[in-house]
Amino acid sequence: MKIKTAYLGMYLALALICSYVESLIPFYFGVPGIKLGLTNVVVVLLLYTLGTKEAFLVSVIRIILAGFLFGNPFSILYSLSGGILSFLSMYLLKGGGKLKVVTVSVAGGVMHNMGQLVTAALVVENYHILYYLPVLLIAGFVTGFFIGIVSQEIILRIGNRV
Repeated sequence: MKIKTAYLGMYLALALICSYVESLIPFYFGVPGIKLGLTNVVVVLLLYTLGTKEAFLVSVIRIILAGFLFGNPFSILYSLSGGILSFLSMYLLKGGGKLKVVTVSVAGGVMHNMGQLVTAALVVENYHILYYLPVLLIAGFVTGFFIGIVSQEIILRIGNRV
């Protein structure tokens, strides 16, 4: 149990470092909310190597801590809604066992953007924001694809050695 807790702390620290690095990267395509999703590498890695509960726990704690450290209450709200929806979709798709890591990651990227967009529409009470949906779906697909490739390669190299 102590070893698993140490691994979770290490993965949480890695996820926070990824969040910080991502906050430093100027990545703007004219639509707010598009990010690389570097921390999703950690979540996908945990989902495939350590377990579902551990991946979810690290994901939620990372979102809350990163929001306090690098964001604001709204960034926590948006990230939580996107992160939970993303995690749920990846968990369900991974559970079938027929889809590859890249496909699961793409679904996570797309659903993360959808969760954030719906939350933004509800918060600002303006549904015209949903016009961003096509751009955010493409961005979620592209970033999810690259994050999936990186995650898959890491999983292949470390296997189930946690």
